[in-house]
Amino acid sequence: MFQGSMVAIITPFDVHGNFDEENYRQLIEFQIENGTDAIVPCGTTGESATLDYEEHDQVIKACIEQVNKRVPVLAGTGSNATAEAIAISQHAKEMGADGVLLVAPYYNKPSQEGLYQNFKAIAENVALPQVLYNVPGRTGINMVAETTVRLAEIDNVVAIKEASGDITQASEIIARAGDKIDVLSGDDFLTLPLMACGAKGVISVTANIMPKQVKTMVQAIQEGRWDEARQLHLQLLDVHQAMFIESNPVPVKTSAALMGKCRSDVRLPMVAMQADTLAKLQMVLRKHNLI
Repeated sequence: MFQGSMVAIITPFDVHGNFDEENYRQLIEFQIENGTDAIVPCGTTGESATLDYEEHDQVIKACIEQVNKRVPVLAGTGSNATAEAIAISQHAKEMGADGVLLVAPYYNKPSQEGLYQNFKAIAENVALPQVLYNVPGRTGINMVAETTVRLAEIDNVVAIKEASGDITQASEIIARAGDKIDVLSGDDFLTLPLMACGAKGVISVTANIMPKQVKTMVQAIQEGRWDEARQLHLQLLDVHQAMFIESNPVPVKTSAALMGKCRSDVRLPMVAMQADTLAKLQMVLRKHNLI
């Protein structure tokens, strides 16, 4: 269900700093028109950390309505409190999400057993397909392959978004439990190598601004057209790097704004791009004829 080119979609805000639902729905149409295989609202790129609970539900609800079952919706519902993750996930289920994306608890820095028990509790309480999300650069803790392999035994744990940057760790998961859990790249620049090892797709930041190109590369990999896939990977590499020239989602949201798709506004403690990095970003976007 959750394979191919998937977008971790941005959450646009209006001039008053509120959720801009009209522009959000247009962004979703842009994705579907360009072949994106699944929409992922309220992830890191969607600024979930600064959305309140009501807004979280609003964003997921608007996504589900606009998608209207044309592609799967994988709703970001993780939290650093297990009970909160369960509640948010249950709301997403009630609204019609096809699955939930569950970030490892951040700030708490639980043990591996704590990580296991967190995801096990959510799985037992929310009857939806669940995609784990390992992003130690954000959470402060790496979920090791052994823990993921244990969680793969749970029926509704169907995939993991691996954003550890560790190809060996992702490969170990595939080698030991690839028949039970799908690995998805959480880093655009690692999509090709991870899919070469058996990963099933990417949850992409770059797809916010270049959905057709990301989809084309992923499809080339899926169809075994490796020379074409490698060429596309190398062509997109500077864009992938530019999306992290400052903390995500500042560069990608700024890019979307420069392309006329939404405002660039982010919420504190995020701030607008600094002048030097903005100039570097604009240079890359011009090179790819995006602005």
